[in-house]
Amino acid sequence: MSRPTISEISALLADLADFRTRGAGSRAELMNRKADLLERIAAAQPDDTQAAEVAAAARARADELTADG
Repeated sequence: MSRPTISEISALLADLADFRTRGAGSRAELMNRKADLLERIAAAQPDDTQAAEVAAAARARADELTADG
């Protein structure tokens, strides 16, 4: 699993801003993308337990939103 690129992170941040200001996009999709990026960051830093915890929390929330439809 590779680290996310600056362009991937930038694209997510831009899409999150659009969601907040215009309601554009899907909250579940955005949270899935966020969780994916955080999981990749955590995988690249195996000794960083805090990164792993943040990634796990993001994945749990993304799974909740996806289950809610």
